[in-house]
Order: sequence, then C-alpha cells, then structure tokens
Amino acid sequence: MWIAGDWKEYEVLDASKGEKLERWGSFILVRPDPQVIWDTPKNNEGWRKMNAHYHRSSKGGGEWEIFNLPRQWDVHYKELTFHLQPFSFKHTGLFPEQAVNWDWFSEKIRREKGRQVKVLNLFAYTGGATLAAAKAGAAVTHVDASKGMVTWAKENAKASGLGDMPIRYIVDDCIKFVEREIRRGNKYDAIIMDPPSYGRGPKGEVWKIEDCIHPFIKLCVQLLSDNPLFFLINSYTTGLQAGVLSYMIAKEIKNKYHGVVTSDEIGLPVKNSDLVLPCGASGRWERN
Repeated sequence: MWIAGDWKEYEVLDASKGEKLERWGSFILVRPDPQVIWDTPKNNEGWRKMNAHYHRSSKGGGEWEIFNLPRQWDVHYKELTFHLQPFSFKHTGLFPEQAVNWDWFSEKIRREKGRQVKVLNLFAYTGGATLAAAKAGAAVTHVDASKGMVTWAKENAKASGLGDMPIRYIVDDCIKFVEREIRRGNKYDAIIMDPPSYGRGPKGEVWKIEDCIHPFIKLCVQLLSDNPLFFLINSYTTGLQAGVLSYMIAKEIKNKYHGVVTSDEIGLPVKNSDLVLPCGASGRWERN
C-alpha cells in the first residue's frame, strides 16, 4: 500500500463503526467512511470534543452538524496551502491521501532537466495535484466540470504562492476537452485523472465510470507526447481496483510507450496504531 504519511497538519486519530475521527489543522471532524466496518472502542477524546460531525442519511446524502468550526480555514502540506470548508456530501475540499501521489510525480517532474513538463490534470477538483505539479515546475492544464471547484483551485494556488505560475484553468466536460485537444494537435508529457464514479458535465453530459473509463484512457493516450513522463489514475470506485487499473494502463500505454506499470491501494496511517485506513487505489505508468 502507498501511504500518505508525511502530513503535519492532518491525521486520522481513530476510526470505528463506520466513521473516522480526523484532525484538520486545529479542528476535529467526524465523517462517515464505508471502509470502516469494524466496531472498536471510541477511546480517543476527540470523539467527545469534535468541532463538526457529518451525519449520513438513510435516504441518501446527509448534513453537517457544526459545533465550533469556522466557515473556512487552512491546512498546509509542505509548501502548499489549501482552503477548507465543510462541503455537502461530507467533503472538505481536499483528499489528503493523494499526497502520496503528489510526492511521487513531483520528484519525477523535478528530475526533468532542459524542458518544462506539460501536465494535464483531469477531473481536477480543487487542485491538489495541480498545485503539487506546478510547485515542482510543471506547466499545468487544470480541467473540471464545476466552475466552483475551478475557482476554489485558483484560490488555493494563490494561497500557495502559485498565482503567477503557468496554470491554465478550464471549466469543461473532460471528454469533450480531450477530444478538442486531439483535434488541435496539443500534446502533454503527463496526464493525471481522478474520475468520479458518476457525474455530469456542464451541459448535462453523463459520466459513468464502468462504461467510460477504458474508452477515455484510450482517448487520452492520443494526447501524450513522444517522450511522456507519467500517467496516473486515481479511483475511489469499489469495482475499479488496483489490478483493473494496471490492466487498462498496460494495454493502452505500456504497449505503446513501454515503461513500467504499478498499482496499489493508497491509505492514511491511523494515529497511535500500526493500522492504515485504505482510501481507494491508484494506477501509475512511468517512463523507464
């Protein structure tokens, strides 16, 4: 498992009975997590001193119960700054487990000498991967169907001192954007994607990952440059496990560019234990 263990301002304090207890900076949140099927004693005092608690509804969705939490606050990861707030559907605007991928590709970007790596970040959300790639020196194109998320990403970039970096922000359906880039003849040295299980584009375009992901990978391969650096897919969908990611990446990318394919679960360490909370999977292709 690839573990995001370098956080200073975020940690999983405990997990039990379908929920995880997290510290985000100086604030304690309780959020549901479908991976947490075990029933262990909730001894950590944070369970009794939480700042906010997201309650999932039996009818779907849910809502936040706020005790003492600001509308917005910041956390930092190394040189990056992220604005947080309690979004609907339990989110805060950041997936901290992705830091293990940020570190992986940032090192690759920094090692490239004599060229600026062009990175395409698809389903880019609030820009964690965008910021990490830009901080490493890449020119990044950030694409997401939500105007609000793209605006949030711009604010995170500014807070991280990246307001003047070559980041191109696009509000669009990712499939349509990739199709246009192919017609334009644009190429990228690296592609990152974090596709949802289900979603809709700005004009009602439907994305269902089981039907769309493999054709989309095929499409994206057409955007890779003659000397690509890496290709990264993140998945939080139960049926899209690490081995499935490896198979698709190997068939569509390794067969053409050779290189190395790896995949694994990603996770977050749980404080004061030797346990790791699984948080989805990632598939990686990298140049030899």
